[in-house]
Amino acid sequence: MGSVRWAFPCGAWRPRRREWLLAAQLVQPEEKDRIGQFVFARDAKAALAGRLLMRKLIAEKMCIPWNEVQLQRTSKGKPFLANTIFGVNLNYNFNISHQGDYAVLAAEPELQVGIDIMKTNLPGSSSIPNFFHIMKRQFTETEWDVIKSMSNEWMQLDMFYRHWALKESFLKAIGVGIGFNLQRIEFNVSPLQLEIGKVYKETKMLLDGEKEEEWTFEVCSMEPNPPQFTLLTFEDLVASGIPVAPEDSAYWDNFCSKQESPVKQSSHSR
Repeated sequence: MGSVRWAFPCGAWRPRRREWLLAAQLVQPEEKDRIGQFVFARDAKAALAGRLLMRKLIAEKMCIPWNEVQLQRTSKGKPFLANTIFGVNLNYNFNISHQGDYAVLAAEPELQVGIDIMKTNLPGSSSIPNFFHIMKRQFTETEWDVIKSMSNEWMQLDMFYRHWALKESFLKAIGVGIGFNLQRIEFNVSPLQLEIGKVYKETKMLLDGEKEEEWTFEVCSMEPNPPQFTLLTFEDLVASGIPVAPEDSAYWDNFCSKQESPVKQSSHSR
């Protein structure tokens, strides 16, 4: 079992009835119910794709039959494999993220792994300077200097989200949640400009002022196509699927009743 990087374009996914009901059959009932409670179709699609990515990984890379996979969450909300199966290396760590156009998964044998994806969007009705003021305590002075050194507000926002994704990925890797002081972590991002199609590993982290040399941070732009990631179709996503629950036709009606996404008064994205 080696490294895995998968991406599914959930933002562009427009599921047909058959696809949605099949996907719902392939996740644990409690997860299906949780996903059904999302207000917007966008969020339901992303969450369901994330669960399917995890089950696909476990079924195909760890050779545990899809319908026998038992996923649970830690007290901090991080998903983990709860199966106890002899002869299978369970020290195979994985993490997912979904935001914007993609749901993504990263997996590593013997290593802690966290992944976070962010789409650079204007922060709702707030101006960028006001948004930065609200978020001031989330970054160190050095990080803010880098963010605000960018030549225009849009590039500053892009750099803000880059720092945010780095911090989120680290917290997800170590399995902690809300309450961790983000100013304990400081990133020295490199390079400042990302070239499309390249993956960079030069970024370094300080934890409580000390360099952390054992961590590697991979950074890339997901547009127009995510480098290093294998882009999956829906057929790829469910190829190993074995239903864990009967078909629930009402689940399609529930999905169809959802608005795709919230209506914003002002929005702009790359």
